[in-house]
Order: sequence, then C-alpha cells, then structure tokens
Amino acid sequence: MADSLSLKESALVYLDRSGGLRRLAEDCKRFNDPQQIEAVYRFCVSVNPSDVMEVDAVLGECVLRDPLKATALFQSVCFLAIRTLSLVEKIHTENQVNVILKLTHLPPFPEYILDLCSFPRGYGPMRPVSMEGLVIAMTRVTKYTQGARFLCINDDCPCSTGFHHIRVHAPGATESATVRNDFSCMVCSSPLKEDVKFRVLGDKQLVELIHVKALDALSALQRGAFRYQSVTLFLRDELCKSMRIGRLYKVLGIPAHVHQWPSITWSVEANNIQPWEPESLHKVSGHFQDLLKATVGFPWRFSAIVAHCFGLHVAPQGLYNTLKLGLLLSLVQTRAGSNDTFNNLDLLVVATDTLILDRLMTYSLGLACRGVRHQATGEMFASLSRDEHGAGTANIHAGSALLATGGVCMLGDLGCYKKDRLDAIQSVLESSTVSIFIPGKKYGEDADQQLSFPVQCSFWAITDASRRSGKADSAVLGTAELGPVPIQVADTFGLLIQCRDSGEQALLAQTVHTLQQAVQPGKRLYTSSWEFSSQDYQELIAYAQSLQVELSPRAEKIIHGYYMASRRVRTQSQGVKMSVASIKLLISLAEAHCKLCLRTRVLEEDAVIAVLLCENSVTLKHGASALIIQPDAVFPCDLGDTDGLHMRDLTLDELHQNILRFIYTYAPGADTYITEE
Repeated sequence: MADSLSLKESALVYLDRSGGLRRLAEDCKRFNDPQQIEAVYRFCVSVNPSDVMEVDAVLGECVLRDPLKATALFQSVCFLAIRTLSLVEKIHTENQVNVILKLTHLPPFPEYILDLCSFPRGYGPMRPVSMEGLVIAMTRVTKYTQGARFLCINDDCPCSTGFHHIRVHAPGATESATVRNDFSCMVCSSPLKEDVKFRVLGDKQLVELIHVKALDALSALQRGAFRYQSVTLFLRDELCKSMRIGRLYKVLGIPAHVHQWPSITWSVEANNIQPWEPESLHKVSGHFQDLLKATVGFPWRFSAIVAHCFGLHVAPQGLYNTLKLGLLLSLVQTRAGSNDTFNNLDLLVVATDTLILDRLMTYSLGLACRGVRHQATGEMFASLSRDEHGAGTANIHAGSALLATGGVCMLGDLGCYKKDRLDAIQSVLESSTVSIFIPGKKYGEDADQQLSFPVQCSFWAITDASRRSGKADSAVLGTAELGPVPIQVADTFGLLIQCRDSGEQALLAQTVHTLQQAVQPGKRLYTSSWEFSSQDYQELIAYAQSLQVELSPRAEKIIHGYYMASRRVRTQSQGVKMSVASIKLLISLAEAHCKLCLRTRVLEEDAVIAVLLCENSVTLKHGASALIIQPDAVFPCDLGDTDGLHMRDLTLDELHQNILRFIYTYAPGADTYITEE
C-alpha cells in the first residue's frame, strides 16, 4: 500500500511538472455539458519515459514494463485531481475515468524494438515496443465499445444504481471482454445487466504492417530467400486515419494475444504513430566527384557520360542512351516530399525488340528507393477481402502501384493488358487517384461506399511497335507505331521514348556484349576512362533526389516560350491542344536534369534538354511541328571519346538557337523576355 501511494505521488509530481494537470483541466471542460452523461470519460495523458525516470525510477520502470499497472496509477491520480478540483461533477467513481497513456518514445534498446524481420515467438512480457514498417492493407473505420455501465438486477444491492460496475476496453481485449451478458455482481453475485444508454462508442481501424524489405520479393531484384509476415495493428479513436496505404511509419504499441476460440491471434495495440523514412547517407562517390570536376564548364557533359556508362552489364556502350537518360531522370525526379507533395516522371518506351529494354528497366528499378514490378497475376491498384479479426468490414489490400508509393511501378509490356486494364491505367495516370467501390451488403454496411486513394509513384511501361495496331497507313509525319496501345493511353504518360537501336550493327554489338559476359564474367568490357558501379549510381540517385532546386529566369522563359509557341503551332496545324500537363512535364524534366548534374539552380541548358525530350515525345504521338529536330536529338552522335562529346556540345548549341528562333517566330512577345545570343 505504501509503495502504491509513493508511486501515485510520483505520478502527481510528473503530471504537475510536465503540464499534464493543466491539460487535464482543459480536457475536462468539454465534459461539462449537462446534456452529456456517459459511463466513462476518456483522457489522453502524454508520458515521456525519460522524464518519468528522472522523477521516480520505479514509476518509470512500471511505465515501460507493465503499462496496465501504470495506467491504473495515473487513472487514480487523475480521478483524485478531478474530484479535488471539482473539474467534472458527473464523475463519481474512479472507474469512470478512462486514462490512455500516450508514450512519446521508447528507449533505443533491443528489448523495446520489434524487428518485423525476426517475428517474436511465445508469450513474452506485455510491454510497449517500437516497430517500423510499411502499410500494406487497412480496413474502414468501424465502431467499438470504449466503456459500458452495468447494473445489478438485485434491487436491494447498492450496485443496482450508480457507477460501481464499469467495463472499459483494455489493450488486446475483444469486444466480448467489454460487453457480454454473463458478468456477476461483486457484492451479491447476482447477474449484471448493461445500461445500454450509457454505452460509449469509439472508432477502430485495423492496419497490416510489414517490413519494408519484404518488397524485395515484389521488386526486380530479390536479394534473399526470406519469408516475411505482416503484423496487425489496432488503431483506436484519434489514431484512426493517421496511416495511409503504401507509406512507412514508426509505431509504438503494446503487443497482445487475442483469444478467439479455437485460435489465438497476435496483434499490436497502437499507442503512437509517426511517419518514418529509412536513414540514408546522401553522398556522391569519388568517381562521380572526379567526373564532376573534369566536366566543369560543360553543362551537358556530366549527364551525358553518366547516361552513356549506365547499365553496361545489360546493354553495350552507345545503345539506348536516350532511354538511359530518361530512366535516370525519372529515378531522380520521383520523390515524395515531407509536406505531402510528390514529383514523378512516367515513361513509355516504344521498341520492336523489348527483351533488352525490359532488362535495362529491371536493372534501373533496383536502384529506385522503392521499386515494384507488377506481376500479371497480381492486383495493380487495390483489392478487397473480408476482415479476419472480427470487425466484419472490408479489408483494403494495396496493389503494386500503392506498394510503390514514393518510388517506381514497372508495368512491363502494355500489350499484355486487356482493354479494361488499359482504361484503368489511363484513368489513374490522369487523376493520380484510384477509386475503390465497397458494396455495403457484402461487408456489413447499410450503404455502398466509394473510397479514393492517392497514387504517388512513377510508372514505367513498354509497348511493342512490331505488333501492328491496325491503324491506317496515312499516319502523320514523325509519329511512331505504338502497337496495341491507344494514343489516349500514350498521352497520359509524361515522356514517350522510341528506341531505334534495332539494326544489324546494334544487334551485333549486343550479341558480342552478351557472349563476352558469358565467357568472361566480371571482366571490364570497355576501355572508357570512366567506370561506375551500381553502388555509385545508387548513391548518386539518392543524393540527387535530396537536392532542392529552383528555376533560373532564363530557364523559365525558355520553358514558357516553347510551351506557348508549341501550343499555337500544334493547335493551328494539327488540332492538338498542348495541355497544362505539358508545361509541368517541361519543368519536371528540367529540374531532373539539373539534379542529375548535381546542381541546385536550373540553367538554360537544362531547359534545352527538357524541350528536346518533350518535343521528341510529342512528335512521336502527334507528328512533327515547325520545330524540326532529329529523333535522337539529345544524343546525336557517338560519345566514345572527347571528340564525340565536343561534337555533341556543338550540336546542342545549334539546337539551342533553333529553339530560340522557334520561340521568336511563334510565341508573341518572346523577344521581350529572351535575349538573342
């Protein structure tokens, strides 16, 4: 008894020092409505374990080792404070005070960390743990019983009135543990009957969490033969709707074994939830730093060499350079911001031989912060199932696109998809959201419901041009054969790239490359002075993603001028309206090229690359315009030596002037904001 009194005194001291008593008084004001009479009154008390340890080490250990006992101590202290200060007159017994301890953090020791890679076995102590993982499924918000009042059926018993028998939800308890009809009176042992009008309901949501490394099984490169199992979180009241599918979170919670005869399920009652991102060292390898120094003064060379040397174990040097640059720009630009902003760059690749392109995209997918390759047998966006934990509602499972949130979803060959799937892809790319229809009758609700989820990832896809679409031969000059993909679907992808390296010379180079790798694996195949590993590229992409860039006035004027000129020309001559998405694409490409070059200010040269890529993309869809450029304008010549790089610089300078003349001619007033060189 003395120990309990001492712990309660320490709890009171902590609440006084931490401002908990003041917050308790504020929370009590909302319960003073005379029309509101409830069985229990819920209070959230924020507890910092480190500060509690400083006040009383025994109380601190109780908070960390036995949260139910600690909750009872704080409940008693809060009740005494409410009665002493007359904060809520309707609270008559300690049982009516439902205290929830919200832990701010846990000690960084193994005993308090639940690694989802090594799932726990056995019962173990019921103490708070910290875990980090990815949300792969969640239910709708449903109701549960926070607390209920029971009365003795014996009219002569003092418990037939008042608030002597109160049941409140405890971590890990099922609904039947709070409300059922076989409770008996502690005084006279007569049966108890619930006073239904005093039942207090709260919100409940179930979430499935899994270790982020489990996505390796869905990505292009599976790094090991591991098995992962998801953990079920119970979110209650204010924590509901605090998690989103496909996002990473750090969760503090209390493990619990839920007995539902004849089975026992293991779950976690969430206590505190925070968004989480894995720690990564943003650095650039020495090889790229040396290249950056060697290309100072040549704003186009660094990105050219980076793309030229990319994926050399998949494709030989000189092939698919435009595609390689597009993949790198997409990897660099795809990033979810802290303020819920998202940048992405979708790619659609047109080719007649898709095998090598598929391998190159698969390799690039392994360098993304999160990459998911969609399987034809899997769900692309979301699917429904009935909840297995007794909630009786719909459980929404993430598909490939939602699992790839903040990263890249590789769709593969679009020719493998039926029309309804292509229509769904088009809809999601246009709106960046996916809608899920939940039939009410099937999942225990009175009405049907439509839920929408944001889709925040970049999409990569391939279309086989050798599979004729059946279009008329009177195609507009410059357009590409898109195979089975409708032009409406192609328009929703930001960047369309055509790979033309399919001649005999390219085929011979690829054959020699493959044979050399098979005969002499690991041997350096090329004599280039620059060689970079996959680790180098991964570090470069991670560092470039973290850069915050701004548009320079000259770059902004070129982007704006090209957009206005192209919009006027194509609308008048082809009836094609350049949408607002085009200028967003231009800005995104320019920013991505700036980041890839490890700069923080978007230069005019970055805008030129963006214009060339965008013009090539629009030409492949709708035909050539007055701005006549060659198909591979970004890589017009071989980059095997310094002479090739110099020739490319001269060609891009000439294309730069062509773009300026195009703007002067077709964009009204362009000469007032662009200075001719």
